[in-house]
Amino acid sequence: MKKTIFTIAITTFLAGTMITGCQSSAEKAENNMQEAKENVLEARQDLREAHQDSITEYQKFRSEYEERITANQKSIADFKVRMAKEKKENRADYEKRLATLENKNNDLKMKLADFKEDGQDNWEKFKTEFSRDMNELGQAFKDLTIDNDK
Repeated sequence: MKKTIFTIAITTFLAGTMITGCQSSAEKAENNMQEAKENVLEARQDLREAHQDSITEYQKFRSEYEERITANQKSIADFKVRMAKEKKENRADYEKRLATLENKNNDLKMKLADFKEDGQDNWEKFKTEFSRDMNELGQAFKDLTIDNDK
């Protein structure tokens, strides 16, 4: 009888342990599933924020450089007025250099208007190249006005 009671007790204990263990595994799986869902939601939110930040950065960049292009156009117009007062021999050289700068300014304006966002790598490359080109054009304008003042 002791053996029977002992066997029943061990069997009941093992059955209880297995049932508890199975419930624990099911709960763990459910918790893992819930955690995975939360991670997906967080990742989607991060993606939305990154996309919005990218759009904001592009708009800021575009606005800044459109202002610089407009300032260049104003400088060209001002320089044309001053150029009319120059001697004929100087005027031809200035007109040629100014036409070149005006063409570069217009090319950059079109390049900015035509840019389509198609990936972070392309955006970074465009931003770097465009900034460099605008800085070179700005330096060329400074050089032109310095030559004019001499």
